[in-house]
Amino acid sequence: MQTAPLSNRNLRDEIRDYWSDRAATFDDDPGHRISDGAEMSAWAALFRRHLGPPEGRRLLDLASGTGEIARLCQGMGFVVTGLDWSEPMLERARGKLPEVTFLQADAERTMQPEASTDVIVTRHLVWTLVDPAAAFAEWLRILAPGGRLLVVDGDFVTKSWAARLLGGLRRAPVNGQRTRHQRILSQVHFSGGARADQVADMLEAAGFTDLRVDTNLGPVHRAQARQFGWQKALLRRSEHRYAISARKPAPS
Repeated sequence: MQTAPLSNRNLRDEIRDYWSDRAATFDDDPGHRISDGAEMSAWAALFRRHLGPPEGRRLLDLASGTGEIARLCQGMGFVVTGLDWSEPMLERARGKLPEVTFLQADAERTMQPEASTDVIVTRHLVWTLVDPAAAFAEWLRILAPGGRLLVVDGDFVTKSWAARLLGGLRRAPVNGQRTRHQRILSQVHFSGGARADQVADMLEAAGFTDLRVDTNLGPVHRAQARQFGWQKALLRRSEHRYAISARKPAPS
């Protein structure tokens, strides 16, 4: 009787490889690329609302992908470092921003020194986390006392009223990757959708304070709608998308 060969691969490896395979065309999707002009300005306004003035603060862009959020934050005046698990994504980020340091590491296990950054930002990362409680504890560890966290994410699983109205139309991952996407999604922590209240509760349990949940992403969505067809623009506006900011307590 033959036994199946042993493998050291795990879910995190699958996630890394999935996004690596999407890297070559990732910026072709306006939902990932940030267009100069109105959309860039809308994102910058959202970040300023939650993070305050850059003032040369150190910022770590977790799951930086092809570097679009890093590009935004560098343009705002932060001192940016990017971190991603996918080397093909990082290759594209380094090509855009050769002056920015990009590191390869798992966002749940950053390997960064304690209290080494003033700001952490993530966009569309939390919904993919295998162990968000451990990730949030790690992010708290590497933030300096008084440092700020900004999470931009959403529930990309629950069908919105617009998705039901349009017969369940959803964004399909490119290059025939829907099956891989669904297999990974079924195994992550937020397999039923990352709701803002759940994420905020877990951040608070990890030790973050001054939590603020912001669902006013309308200016970003309106700017993006100029590049989308009407169906995708309607879906984007109807989904449960949000920003959550929080602070690491400073010693009294």
